[in-house]
Amino acid sequence: MTTTPQATGLKIMVIDDSSTIRRSAEIFLSQAGYEVVLAEDGFDALAKINDHRPALIFCDILMPRLDGYQTCALIKKSAKFHAVPVLMLSSKDGLFDRARGAMVGSAAYLTKPFSKDSLLAAVREHTGQGQ
Repeated sequence: MTTTPQATGLKIMVIDDSSTIRRSAEIFLSQAGYEVVLAEDGFDALAKINDHRPALIFCDILMPRLDGYQTCALIKKSAKFHAVPVLMLSSKDGLFDRARGAMVGSAAYLTKPFSKDSLLAAVREHTGQGQ
């Protein structure tokens, strides 16, 4: 896939306690020309978000210390970052999980394992980049 000028420099944060998921997402997004910021959990993400100012955040649901729902809710309560789309990542694809994600302000829900195409399509859809 070729890098589009629009994608270059756009920062995407990936919050997941799985190094495999973080690495996969980093490879897929980097190859598409996005700048990637990785965080191991919600606390790590909250410490990095102010410095990096991501345009989009992928957030795992099941994480130690601060889960994805709590992390998303804190981001959405922030005056500075409430408009940043947060997409939940989960290995579960249940209606309850999707509803709970929507209640805390997530823009969408992506089931793991995700494909490169589904990840990039979600980025395009939620950053206004079209196809």
